Amino acid sequence: MRVEGKGGAVFGFEKLDVWQKALELADVVYELTRGFPELERYGLVNQMRRAAVSVASNIAEGSSRASKKDFARFIEIAYGSIMELVAQLHIAQRQKFIGTKAAGDLYRDADKIARMLSGLQSHLRKNS
Repeated sequence: MRVEGKGGAVFGFEKLDVWQKALELADVVYELTRGFPELERYGLVNQMRRAAVSVASNIAEGSSRASKKDFARFIEIAYGSIMELVAQLHIAQRQKFIGTKAAGDLYRDADKIARMLSGLQSHLRKNS
């Protein structure tokens, strides 16, 4: 991806597959929530978007920390944001804001990212 004419990754976190997947997840969440009822704009839409953005943001912020232990803590927070998003996804589907296929796809994406975050966290803790 190119941001403002930049070529290639400049920051370390931009090279992480899990960060790239988190960006894709945020894109999907933004797209899905565009179809939610207007009444949910400041409710579930906001919550789901914030949770999705938090995943990528915490990976990026954590990568700047001086120690792997600190980075692992931010990965733990990103993992919590994925869990929050999954809970909100259940609510959105129960309220019929999201169809079964879209919910299943998002759920699988969240599961994949959760597994990637767990692996990264284990690696960081083991090597700290």
